[in-house]
Amino acid sequence: MQLKVGQALVSAVDETGVIVTRAPDGDVSVTCGGVAMYPKGDDAVSGEADPAQLEGSLLGKRYVDEAGTVELLCTKPGKGSLAVDGSALTVAQAKALPSSD
Repeated sequence: MQLKVGQALVSAVDETGVIVTRAPDGDVSVTCGGVAMYPKGDDAVSGEADPAQLEGSLLGKRYVDEAGTVELLCTKPGKGSLAVDGSALTVAQAKALPSSD
């Protein structure tokens, strides 16, 4: 699926919802719990979660891939773990602000 900044995706296995805040060029596969996510508003898709991919997603956290080309903001938490093209996403670390000396 081609991602667009601002696009809302929902999980087929739980209540997880995300908004795309950084999108790569080209098609990628975004999954939650091992099952493909789909655009919010599309017909509901059901799926069976992979038990190995149920570490959860946290409300308000930004999830990024290792290369930094994909960033998703979690707007609704759930049990499924987020991944892109089979690689797990991690919580983005806050950037240190410069000191004001």
